[in-house]
Amino acid sequence: MPGQATNRAMFWRIIRRLLGANRGRLFIILLALGAGAAVTAALLNLQVDAQHRLTTEFRAFGPNIIVAPKRMDTETSPPTLDSSIIERIPKRFEAQPVDVVPFLYGLAKAAPQSGKNAAAATVVIAGTSFGDLQRMGSSWRFERVGAPTSALFSETECMLGASVAASLHVQAGDSVALHHEANVDRTSCFVSAVISSGGSEDNQLFVDLQEAESLTATHGRLSLVQVSFHGTGESVNRYIAALGSALPDAEIRPVRQFTEGEAKIYKRISGVLTATVAIVLVLSGLCVMAAMTNVAMERKMDVGLMKAIGGSMRRVLRLFLAEAALLGLAGGMIGAAAGIFLSVGLGKAVFGVAARPRLIVYPVAVALTIMVAILSAYPLRRLASIRPASVFRGEA
Repeated sequence: MPGQATNRAMFWRIIRRLLGANRGRLFIILLALGAGAAVTAALLNLQVDAQHRLTTEFRAFGPNIIVAPKRMDTETSPPTLDSSIIERIPKRFEAQPVDVVPFLYGLAKAAPQSGKNAAAATVVIAGTSFGDLQRMGSSWRFERVGAPTSALFSETECMLGASVAASLHVQAGDSVALHHEANVDRTSCFVSAVISSGGSEDNQLFVDLQEAESLTATHGRLSLVQVSFHGTGESVNRYIAALGSALPDAEIRPVRQFTEGEAKIYKRISGVLTATVAIVLVLSGLCVMAAMTNVAMERKMDVGLMKAIGGSMRRVLRLFLAEAALLGLAGGMIGAAAGIFLSVGLGKAVFGVAARPRLIVYPVAVALTIMVAILSAYPLRRLASIRPASVFRGEA
């Protein structure tokens, strides 16, 4: 419609005139909104990045869920799980990956093959997948050695915990003889790495799962399954509940020191950053509100003229709200972009690790800045009570 097009053109023309009326005050408002948006975006980016980093760092310490067999009072031998349980464990939950590592434990006699001065010792044999083990224990230290010599190609590979290696006086590259009471045959393994984890793994000797089955004469059974779910504390609890429904014949044990520690640390960090963001937005809003109060005082004549020629107060206020929203959009877009880059250096200075830019933060920071700008235009409501005649007589 021609009339609507004319009104729209006049609307934006008036907006341009309003924005250019006082460039100094316009700069002050943009500076306040931009600074608030920058600090808001920086803190929100640190908050989102902290959640991802805490999840990653805690998963590096090991599994956060244990799937174990249910204990029965009538059992005389250690309970085990059927190996088919691996297929029933969800490998993905709420778009997050799940690492699953099966274990079969047993006791065996171990002694060095090279005739070193060390007596045979009883060690805990842990059969598992080496690839999954190294991925789950990413924070462990592995003292490795190259491929075995040609004379040892027939030997199976094994990894020794640091305490086991010290008690047997062996190191990476040596060979260890193994014997289990359930198996008359003796076997030997080539020590490809010595593991230092700082936990119970230092007292174990790791072999391939199939080798552990052959050594202990236990086939198709597992002692437990370690699960590492890459999610927040709340999502870990939901995954545990889902596991309980999918595996009614197993006992699901969360590793509390990881799940609860992660949740407590993130809640504290999130609470401090959220409170700081709220304070920054309030302070930015107060600065803009002070500037808008002066704007309201200066524009009484303009409002009186608009009302005198037939403009409704709703349209007049719409003009000023549109002006505030545009200032919020401009200040938010500039400030949020600067704040995200600021958070990279801020994260390195505070946490020692540079924060990764999270794109979801940008639109949130811009939207919050626009809301602050619109709410800070509250002083313009006093223009609604202006009477044109009073303004022209100089009484308002």
